[in-house]
Amino acid sequence: MKSSSASVLKPHCPSRIVLDRIADKWTALIIQVLANGTRRYASLQREIGGISQKMLTQTLRSLERDGLVLRKEYPIVPPKVEYSLTRLGRTLIDPLNALCRWSEKHLPELQANRTRARHIDSAASHEALREKELAAIK
Repeated sequence: MKSSSASVLKPHCPSRIVLDRIADKWTALIIQVLANGTRRYASLQREIGGISQKMLTQTLRSLERDGLVLRKEYPIVPPKVEYSLTRLGRTLIDPLNALCRWSEKHLPELQANRTRARHIDSAASHEALREKELAAIK
């Protein structure tokens, strides 16, 4: 499919798979760390708080398959493996940095909105339960 006809809004467009990969939070965090240089697996896991071994492995494999991350294995004992961004992977640094900074900048506002929505939902649930109880009494 030519890039001019690619559209994430089209239901069967392969660009949706790409969007899914780069919009993933673990991808964004891995790109953030690798933007600062080559890392070994354990270093990535330490720097990315909360990522499981399974998720890190799956995400790195996907990024490698997509040509965004380079995995370099050294034939030594014990084995040494390093990960770095490819030229294509580096093109994601600025957009993902912007998304991460936006998330951090607007966090208080987002949290306030979520708290307000929870209170509204809670009040609506109580009102619905009250109406149900009144209907049962009648």
